[in-house]
Amino acid sequence: MNETERRFHLAMVDIYQTAKRDLGYNASRFIQMVSERGGLATARQLLWSDQISDGFETLRSHGRLDLTVEAHVLREEFAELFSDEDRQRAQDRLSRLH
Repeated sequence: MNETERRFHLAMVDIYQTAKRDLGYNASRFIQMVSERGGLATARQLLWSDQISDGFETLRSHGRLDLTVEAHVLREEFAELFSDEDRQRAQDRLSRLH
């Protein structure tokens, strides 16, 4: 795992911690996936799933799209980890459901 991947993994853990602290949302399935597969693999799996995750819906309903995996995929500091297709998928999902 390179430094950018490590920072992304920590950002995924931070999504969980922030949602729990600020929204009272315990995304136990999400943090389990991150713990077992790592942040990057979890992000790719969720991003390319045919269904929007319950977590995404919960964050959207609370007006916290900034905490979504999709928002993190689009952050410039993590650009090297994702393809143009990944970033487009994230942008489309955020735009469509905003």
